[in-house]
Amino acid sequence: MHPHPPTLLELQRAVGQGLLHEGGGDLLAFVVEDGLAPQARLGIYRNTAIATLVTALRLSYPAIHALVGPEFFEGAARLFMEDSPPSSAWLDQYGEVFPEFLAAMPQAASLTYLADTARLEWAVNTVLHAPDVKPLDLARLAQLEEAKREDVCFAPHLAVRLLQSDFPIDAIWRAVLSRDDGAMEAIDLTAGPVWLLVHRTPSGVEVDRLSAWQWRFAAALFAGRPLHAALQETPSSETHAWLATLLASGCFTAISLSGRPFD
Repeated sequence: MHPHPPTLLELQRAVGQGLLHEGGGDLLAFVVEDGLAPQARLGIYRNTAIATLVTALRLSYPAIHALVGPEFFEGAARLFMEDSPPSSAWLDQYGEVFPEFLAAMPQAASLTYLADTARLEWAVNTVLHAPDVKPLDLARLAQLEEAKREDVCFAPHLAVRLLQSDFPIDAIWRAVLSRDDGAMEAIDLTAGPVWLLVHRTPSGVEVDRLSAWQWRFAAALFAGRPLHAALQETPSSETHAWLATLLASGCFTAISLSGRPFD
C-alpha cells in the first residue's frame, strides 16, 4: 500500500514512466492486484502503448522502416521512446527528433544517409499535416508602390519546407517507397549534394530538386529576409522568374515591410 494517496500529477508521472520503461517504477505501488500481479497488469498497457508509438513512428518514417527492416526499426523506436517520450496525444507530431536520434545511434553509423532520409520523411510528414492556410493574394503585391516592392518580406506557408543533404535522399526516398531495387542500385551516394523543396499541392506532397542558387534564394525569403537582400545574395538572371514560380506555387501567406504588416 502506498503511504499516501497519490496526487493527480504524481499518478500521471508514474504512468508516463511506467508505460515506457521496464520495471514499472513508482507506478507498481498504485496498481491494485485484484487477481493479477501489478507487473503483469502493467505489462498489458505497456505493450499496447509501445506498439502504438512504434506504429506512429513507422507511419511517419516508412522509408526508414523499409531501409533498416522491421526488427531494427522497432529496436531503435523503443530506445527512442525511452529517450524522447511523447509530449502530446497528437501522434502525428511524435518523432520530430527521431532523425537526430538515428544520427547519433552507433548501430546505424554505416548508413550515412539514414538520418538525412529521415529528415526528408519528417519534412514530408510535416507538410502533409500542416494546416490549410490561404496562400498570399498576389494582388497585395501589386498594391505596393514600385519603390517599396524590394523592401517586402514574405511569410512562408506552413506546408512548405526546404531541405539540403550531401546525399541524394530524394532518390533514395522514392526508390525505397516504390520498391524499385533497380533505382536503388543505380543511386550514387557520392554524386554530390541536393537542395530540396517540399511542398503540398492539390494532388499531394511534392519533393522538388532545386539548383543551389534557387535554394539559397528561397531560404533567404523563408527566413524573412527582405527581397532586396535576397536578390543581392543571389545574382542570377533568372531570380525574378524563380520568385514568380514560388509565388504562383503558393509558398507564401503574407507580406510585410521591414517587419511591419502591410495592410
